[in-house]
Amino acid sequence: QKWAMTERGEPSVHRDAQALQIGPSRMSWNGTSLTVDVDEITAPFPSRIRGTIKLHPHAVTDRAFPVDADAQHNWWPIAPVARVEVQLDRPGLRWSGSGYLDSNSGAVPLERTFKRWDWSRTVEDDSTAVLYDVTSRTGDTSSLAMRFAKDGTATDMDLPPPARLRRTLWGVERSTRAETGQASVLKTLEDGPFYSRSIVSTRLGGKPVTAIHESLSLERFGRLWVQGL
Repeated sequence: QKWAMTERGEPSVHRDAQALQIGPSRMSWNGTSLTVDVDEITAPFPSRIRGTIKLHPHAVTDRAFPVDADAQHNWWPIAPVARVEVQLDRPGLRWSGSGYLDSNSGAVPLERTFKRWDWSRTVEDDSTAVLYDVTSRTGDTSSLAMRFAKDGTATDMDLPPPARLRRTLWGVERSTRAETGQASVLKTLEDGPFYSRSIVSTRLGGKPVTAIHESLSLERFGRLWVQGL
C-alpha cells in the first residue's frame, strides 16, 4: 500500500475548461471520460507513483446535495456509476472494475461545521447506493440515503438503522447503516490519524452486500499534532 499527499502552492496549479493540473499530476476531461495522469512521491517513505487512471461514467449528474443545515457544504455525485481502468508503471499495477466519482465543496473549512462523518457506497447490479451521515459541531445529525440508477437518476432510500463498527488502530470511530442494524469491517484499506477507508459487510435491499466505507473525524483533524503531520 502506497500513500501520497503533497501540498503545493498556487503557482503549481493550472486549470482550464477541460483540465486541472497540480504539480506534475493532471486530470483532463474529453467529453466522455476522465483521465488522471499521476506522478507523485509517496510518504512517509519516498517512492514513485506514476501511471494513468481512466474513469468512464455511465452518466454525469448535475445535482449537488447540501450536507449541513445552512447549505454551506455540498456533495456532488458526479458519476455515481462508472467503470475505472488503472494502469500504473510504478508500481507495476493493472486493474479495472466498478468506479465512482464525487466532489465536496464548501464555503468554510469542514472542521468549523462538522465533528465527523461516515459515508459508504454499495454496487447493486446496474445501480449504486450511497449512505451519508454527518454530525455537526453542535451535535446535530443529518443523513442521506440514495440510490443512483445507471443513467444517473437519483431516488431516496429508506434510511436503515445505524450499525456500529470497530474503531481503527488510530482510534477513529466508524459506523454505518444496515437493515439488520449489524455490520462488520472486512478490511481496512487506509488507517490514518483522522481518516479511514474500509471494506464493510452490511445488508441493504434485502440482501447481504459489500460496501466501500469511509469515516472522517474533523475533531481529530483540527488538532495541532495532526496538523503537524
